[in-house]
Parts: sequence; structure tokens; C-alpha cells
Amino acid sequence: MAEAKSLFIGLMSGTSADSIDAGLVEFSENSFRLLATYDLPYDPRTRQKIFDLARPGDNEIDRMGALDRQLGMLFAKAVNQLLEENQLQPAQITAIGSHGQTIRHRTHSAGTPEQFSLQIGDPNTIAQLTGITTVADFRRRDMAASGQGAPLAPTFHHAMFSSQQENRCILNIGGMANITYLPSDGSVLGYDTGPGNALMDAWINKFGTKRFDKNGEWAGDGKINHELLDTLLSHSFFKMPAPKSTGREDFNVHWVNQAVEATITPFTPQDVQATLTELTAITIADAIRHSCVTGTHIYACGGGVHNSVLFARLAELLPGYALSTTDDLGLHPDWVEAVAFAWLAMRTLNKLPGNLPAVTGADQPLILGGVYFA
Repeated sequence: MAEAKSLFIGLMSGTSADSIDAGLVEFSENSFRLLATYDLPYDPRTRQKIFDLARPGDNEIDRMGALDRQLGMLFAKAVNQLLEENQLQPAQITAIGSHGQTIRHRTHSAGTPEQFSLQIGDPNTIAQLTGITTVADFRRRDMAASGQGAPLAPTFHHAMFSSQQENRCILNIGGMANITYLPSDGSVLGYDTGPGNALMDAWINKFGTKRFDKNGEWAGDGKINHELLDTLLSHSFFKMPAPKSTGREDFNVHWVNQAVEATITPFTPQDVQATLTELTAITIADAIRHSCVTGTHIYACGGGVHNSVLFARLAELLPGYALSTTDDLGLHPDWVEAVAFAWLAMRTLNKLPGNLPAVTGADQPLILGGVYFA
């Protein structure tokens, strides 16, 4: 295991591509402490470049290469700012675990014969500009062993949040949503459930400058359009068995636009937002009811916990389950994934597996990621 009180930094930029989260984490034996955080928002132009690369288009290689370097510099900036604010030197940090920015995640659900996943944010640049060994590219080794390459956070959830006293479910509502079921017997099950915040964010952004629907207020002004909801729920991903993972390749604003254009029942933009919120709530609740026994305690994390309309709807759909956030487990819900990738970096340096075949579908447990030494 990691040496006593070793310090790592986890870097996370999710499907919503709103900011880079940098978390300073202390690991000791089988425990951790989140010591400090720094959040670096993307400017609108950089965010749009990320979204443009998430779909096939012209001149992709040049655009990807340039953005790879640019994001590497921004990831390094987040790390250096975190160090400066906490009066730390690079030599005090064992390593950085960088998730990178996903620009393509092709699984069988996205209609491609060969599965692959691609994250950018050049780890060479991060290591060079911070002076800290960087671990990155966590997903592709799992995919080389016939896995989905995602989700990876359940490995961390299983190690740090399992309990012999209660059945637990860690629900992450990021751009996409995923669950990790942790029965009290020590087993584990996890998979992506479908869209989290991504569709809601994309739809409200289409009608103004807002990046997200604060507290679900815009959705709260609308009414669910059940014709549109039925169309959205007919997506084949929801019927696929686990293990499974997804991304913007399956769920994006273009897909929503197609469903909206085919809808005959009258609606307003706010009605569509309410319907997308209901889609997220229903697909999460269906997955939990299918995979987690009644009475399971659900601990939510990710940006979706701040959407009060969504959170209230989940409580209505899951009356037989306790629902709270990972605050109750000692970790703020906004920082679970950044800590998870710091932990994965620690696993890599200690030559320990970082995936769970029961979750990703890989042939075997594997040491994940590439190491870029300072």
C-alpha cells in the first residue's frame, strides 16, 4: 500500500466539461483525507472546442492535437495553483492522477465494432510544467482486456465506502450517471445508467448563456411531455444488460433535437427541460430498483446533487431507499471523482489493480494507466 501520509493530486474533468477539479489527497493505509481543492473553470471557447471534438468533424487530428496540449497546460495550471494556495512544493507530492478530458468513448452501445476510449490533456505537459510524476490514460488498458474502460470510480467506492453493516449504493450524477452497488457481503456491481446532467445542461445552454439549470428551477417551470419522454426512453442503451458504459456518443443535444422534432404534443422549452430531468430521474431509479435491494442506503455525489428538483424526484421514485449524499461518508459530493483518480494513481504506482472486472467486463484485474515521470 501507499507509504504513510503520502500526498497525491487528483485531476478530473467530466462529461459536462465545465471545469477542472484538482483535489489534494492524503493516503494512509486504508484511509484518505481530502486536504484542499481547486476548481479551474473552462472559458466558453475552450469548452466549445471540447464539445466540437466529441462529434466527428473536419480536421479532427489537428484540432485534437492542439487542444490536447492546451488542456495539458490548463491541468498543470490547476495543479500549480493548488500548490501555491497551500504553500506546497512539487517534491512533496508523490504523483498526480489525471483522468483527462474524454472526447470520445465508443462502446458497442454507440454502434461501433471496435470499442475505444480517448481522453486528452497531455500528461507529458502536466509532468513537465508541474515537476510532478503524472499517471494518466487509465481507461485503455481495461479496454485492451475486453472491458468497457468505465466506470472506474466503483473500484475506489468499493475500497473506501463498503460497509458490513448496511447495503450501500454510490450514485454519481455527473454528465452521465452511474451507480456502484456495495452489498454488506463485500461484493460489488456498477455501471452507467445513462444521462446525468449532460442533456439538461446542453438544452438550457441552447436557449441562453447558462451552463446548467440551477436548482432545477427552469425544469420546475415546465411540465413533462410524456410523448417525448417515451421516445427518449426507447433508446436501446436502457435495455442493455451490465456491464455497460456510455457518453455523449449516445446521449447528446442532437439526439434530443431529433426526438423533439418528432413530438406532436405541444410543448415549451421548459417542458423539454422538465422531460429531460424526468428522463435522468427515471433511468437512475430504474437501475437502482433493478440492481439494489430495497432498504439500500443511496449516497449521491456529482453535480446533480445540487439540482433540487432532480433530487426530490429521485426521493419520490425510490421510497424504499434511504437517500443522502457522500457528505455522510466524509467526502463532499463535488470531489468524489477527483479523489478517486488520485487513489487510482496511488494504486498504479504501487502496482495494484485499478479496475473491477465485475464492473467493466474486463477479462482480469489490471494495473491501469501510463506513468510520466517528473
